[in-house]
Amino acid sequence: MSSNSSSFGVSRRSLIKAAGASAALAAVGLPVRVFAADPIKVAAIYTVPVEQQWVSRIHKAANAAKERGEIEYVYSENTANNDYERVMREYAEAGHQLIVGEVFGVEDAARAVAKDYPNVAFLMGSSFKPDAAVPNFAVFDNYIQDASYLSGIVAGAMTKSKNIGMVGGYPIPEVNRLMNAFMAGVKESAPDAKFQVAFIGSWFDPPKAKETAFAQIDGGADLLYAERFGVSDAAKEKGALAVGNVIDTQADYPETVVASALWHFEPTLDKAIAEVKAGTFKADDYGVYSFMKNGGSSLAPLGTFESKIPEEVKAKVAEKEKAIKDGSFTVEINDAEPKSS
Repeated sequence: MSSNSSSFGVSRRSLIKAAGASAALAAVGLPVRVFAADPIKVAAIYTVPVEQQWVSRIHKAANAAKERGEIEYVYSENTANNDYERVMREYAEAGHQLIVGEVFGVEDAARAVAKDYPNVAFLMGSSFKPDAAVPNFAVFDNYIQDASYLSGIVAGAMTKSKNIGMVGGYPIPEVNRLMNAFMAGVKESAPDAKFQVAFIGSWFDPPKAKETAFAQIDGGADLLYAERFGVSDAAKEKGALAVGNVIDTQADYPETVVASALWHFEPTLDKAIAEVKAGTFKADDYGVYSFMKNGGSSLAPLGTFESKIPEEVKAKVAEKEKAIKDGSFTVEINDAEPKSS
């Protein structure tokens, strides 16, 4: 493992500019560089520690592939945006065949690097679309709106005050779509619910998230949507409930976290590995592999709240989950900034 140091602050992502026009997907694959049975060399570049919830899911999937013998895996964490291009080039020069990362704050530089290494596959978290001009640069994001919607159905049934607090990092598409899906799910169980929506302007500032959550509890919220670390701590201290995002933290908050929408990066990474091995990796949008029907997201087990959630609510969740998976129901992808109501 190699690592680069930087402070937390605005690390995983910077606020993005307005999305550019979508480009046609390239159909040109990469040359076959390995035999199918050989492990491919994979490197990942993270702007935060691998313990951070979003990055932890990528790291988990990569380690699983490593344990299966499909890849060799190295990574850099805490990589500052102004150092990202250098690290990308070092991994490309070192012969890594697939480089994974998150380039939300360094889109232009990252795509420029990919152009310079056409025989290397790049799979990058991005708010933008693939570009035919960079045929070896594919994008992904955590499209877990399906699981967020289901967690909202549970939340709507568990709030007594019908006042729900929501604390996010930044109002950008990958956060907004999850919040909006959660709110839509809440309305299924509690049509009259109201929301307090706040963004803390950071991807990792648990104290600020906690203070924001305290203010929402003081404002009448008895259930909190914990998009950021720190929110569940506030809920625990004040006797409120919380709904988690991306990872399951119920073991740490057994009487607080009632449900969580989980992101599973394995389908995304496994698809990329297969394409690299086959020599068919191309500019594509891997976002669909986060959809529930593709195994990319799920509602966490209810665990300690299994017996506390009404049976009819659990039945509704099961019904909606089945419909999502068979395609008869589609959760709206709404990237607009959610507002308090």
